[in-house]
Amino acid sequence: MTDFIRYIALGDSMSIDLYPALDAGEIDVAVALERVPTAGRVAPLGAASLFYQNSEDYWPDDAGDDLSSLYPGIAFDNLATDGATIGEVFGEQLTQVEDSDEPTLVTLTIGANDLLSALGNRPKRELLERIVSDIVEAYDFLVDTLRGRFPNGTLILTTVFDPSDKTGKIPGVYDDRGLLPLEVLERLNQHIRRLASGTPNVVVADAYEHFMGHGVTATDEDERWYWKRSLIEPNKRGASELRRLWLDALRAVDTGG
Repeated sequence: MTDFIRYIALGDSMSIDLYPALDAGEIDVAVALERVPTAGRVAPLGAASLFYQNSEDYWPDDAGDDLSSLYPGIAFDNLATDGATIGEVFGEQLTQVEDSDEPTLVTLTIGANDLLSALGNRPKRELLERIVSDIVEAYDFLVDTLRGRFPNGTLILTTVFDPSDKTGKIPGVYDDRGLLPLEVLERLNQHIRRLASGTPNVVVADAYEHFMGHGVTATDEDERWYWKRSLIEPNKRGASELRRLWLDALRAVDTGG
């Protein structure tokens, strides 16, 4: 079992505290109004924060099932940011960390905003395919960079979830464009799975599969894992489910499964 001494969360809003804290009402008014986490208190209820240290107030059954319990003294840097793209991980997040030969655990949640940005320009099919190829290439380069910077590290890649539950419709997301081209999402996710399966010290957490059925098709509000005011963001339950998925992925690494 690897004795990790540091955990770094990289990526987008799948990893941050903002939306789960908004969902729980555990946030200062200034943050709620401005949606800027630095404006005040934001409870550590996002996936990365829960992965590092569980909230017993909200998830008592998960007491002790977190990185701080598994690896006492482990350091934590949550560098993920709202709306981040692959380019912003390179240009803004990785600039905040130094290379290290120490056992480091890294979670990566990225790709969704790159796809959404591409769709916003209404590209024709041929151009969209080329854009997705560029996103896949950039994703590979990012993973190679992380493996080079943390040669004794373990990287958990996270597939991009689909709040539409394969319907192609997410309220508030390009409502005037017809059905979303979900095949490009599936293409990226398939690539992430293949990359993880064929790369040493890299494992996948399949959020796409795990979250399926907990988006727009969920009839019970308690079974919806996305924030009701923006269905592309995880709510407090979604954040908890993602951290559990990461824990499962980590256990698979440690057991060789």
